[in-house]
Amino acid sequence: MSLIALRRALTEPAAPGIGPLPADAACLLLDLEAPPRLAAHLRAVHDTALRLVDAIGDALPRLRFDHEEVLFGAATHDIGKVIHTGELSGPGHAHERAGYELLLAHGVDARLARFARNHATWTAADISTEDLLVSLADKIWKAKRVRDLEDRVVEVADPP
Repeated sequence: MSLIALRRALTEPAAPGIGPLPADAACLLLDLEAPPRLAAHLRAVHDTALRLVDAIGDALPRLRFDHEEVLFGAATHDIGKVIHTGELSGPGHAHERAGYELLLAHGVDARLARFARNHATWTAADISTEDLLVSLADKIWKAKRVRDLEDRVVEVADPP
């Protein structure tokens, strides 16, 4: 694995204007010598989350959620794929728990590390708005419609 390719994936301009990851997430990926493909994916999901929280903030100003949590979660949600590299191109959930433990081991607060563990469990009854938004950003980036997830976000945004 090339650190040059990883640095490029983290910093070079990407189409269509995808911004950089937050510095703390980028440093963590460099420290872990993450695969460039993972860095590019996290960067794209982070950018999608940034656009999503901005749009939701404008459209639903009364909806309360922690923007910074969502952005950190989007930037690190798949970090366990540093360990479970087979899940970069194939199915699997082993990266979720591994990512949570990896973030904790690197000093990330459990409140933020949870996104690595929770990003695929958006159906849980006690899931937070922030968790839902990270899951939604990951799906939007993939151009994958998940109506039940979208409905959950709408319910949180506009409760009955």
